[in-house]
Amino acid sequence: MGIAGGMTAHDTSEPPAAAAVSDEERLRQLGYTQVLARRMSAFGNYAVSFTIISVLSGCMTLYGFGMTTGGPAVITWGWLGVGLMTLFVGLAMAEVCSAFPTSAGLYYWARRLAPPRQAAAWAWFTGWFNVLGQVAVTAGIDFGAASFLGAYLNLQWGFTVTPERTILLFAAILLLHGALNTFGVRIIGLLNSISVWWHVIGVVVIVGALAFTPDSHQSASFVFTGFVNETGFGSGLYVVLIGLLMAQYTFTGYDASAHMTEETHTAAVSGPRGIVRSIWTSWVAGFVLLLGFTFAIQSYEGARGSATGAPPAQILLDALGATAGKAMLLVIIGAQLFCGMASVTANSRMIYAFSRDGALPYSRFWSQVSPRTRTPVNAVWLAAGGALVLGLPYLYNYTAYAAVTSIAVIGLYISYVIPTVLRLRQGDRFERGPWHLGRWSRPIGVVAVVWVVLITVLFMLPQLSPVTTETFNYAPVAVVAVLGFAAGWWVVSARHWFLRSSD
Repeated sequence: MGIAGGMTAHDTSEPPAAAAVSDEERLRQLGYTQVLARRMSAFGNYAVSFTIISVLSGCMTLYGFGMTTGGPAVITWGWLGVGLMTLFVGLAMAEVCSAFPTSAGLYYWARRLAPPRQAAAWAWFTGWFNVLGQVAVTAGIDFGAASFLGAYLNLQWGFTVTPERTILLFAAILLLHGALNTFGVRIIGLLNSISVWWHVIGVVVIVGALAFTPDSHQSASFVFTGFVNETGFGSGLYVVLIGLLMAQYTFTGYDASAHMTEETHTAAVSGPRGIVRSIWTSWVAGFVLLLGFTFAIQSYEGARGSATGAPPAQILLDALGATAGKAMLLVIIGAQLFCGMASVTANSRMIYAFSRDGALPYSRFWSQVSPRTRTPVNAVWLAAGGALVLGLPYLYNYTAYAAVTSIAVIGLYISYVIPTVLRLRQGDRFERGPWHLGRWSRPIGVVAVVWVVLITVLFMLPQLSPVTTETFNYAPVAVVAVLGFAAGWWVVSARHWFLRSSD
């Protein structure tokens, strides 16, 4: 099985735990009964993660943040560096996914890899971090879609973009995605497959238009070395580091391939392949997209100060003209809507699985599966409602969107790396699945852990100076609040019952 950079993963050594058994039998071995409908192909599994990473969503919605926090140099080189580090994290995750292909995903992996006496605690906190990150990434994606939709409405019909109207658009998009995941279950897989080609063809069309239409382009020196600091901080290094958020936020959500394994054929191989392929294909597509936009900037100040509130929209208008620019903007909005739909799907599966093990308040309600569609409908609406709550601070906090993206990165990546830490502690005792890294497992895992520790610290730091009520990064507040709730509930109650019945 070929993976990034010519490195070879091994799929011939199959220990007893991952022997060639049916997907349903393997799930039974892991302690669960097949309930969700298993109708997703390997490509469909990959498509969900690729859609949630969505370079036309993450790259575009935080492009304005990148323009002021390091500028072109950090946008370009940050993408390459962060993409490489993310591939290490994804490879380490994929190996564990192959051993334990269940929609419970990361918290189940933590439980199986931790020492028996600590297993429930590791699983509990991993799950809560994952829930936090999943809800935040859904909020970030659909809030970005609302911002770009507002920009389009402004350009087309003079729609005045205000925080209140953006929140209303945000709520409407979440309602749409909740409804699709409730009533349009049969077309979700088809839409995810369409989304892959929408993204690929969309990137090619947009970059092609930006490359050949404008009469002038920025120089290579500007794109690769231009540095802009409008954060208020004096340290260039600090600005470069916090500017990595644009790229790292885009590379989130690929744990969806793990959460969809109970609905995927040949899950022990398709799940890990979905994780890795979604990262490296997004890495390539995103680099091409970012180069296209940065070279095509006609006026840096004009794009950054655009009345639409979406600098990429202004870049398209300046470079392509009103008609073509608005058409390309619709391509981006379509990709963002695909992305948000897939994020709600993956988020709901995590909520369903965590509730199935009793970890959320009112778990019995959230873990209910519709007998008609065999999907966790109640969990879908919790995912959408939680995302809406996380986006509401935008009404009074200027940096709220960047804070939501920071929360998504912190929550998800902590949950991503905990199973890797535990897998490293197991050493040779780890029972590999049919997809594994062989002798590269340990060095890749170590790099992944170090990187996640770094970004967890970075994205809790202030992003604008001076720090006021309008510029405060509330990411640490949200993380501490959720962690405090989970810790309190664990000490008071959950440690006595969570996962104890199946120990």
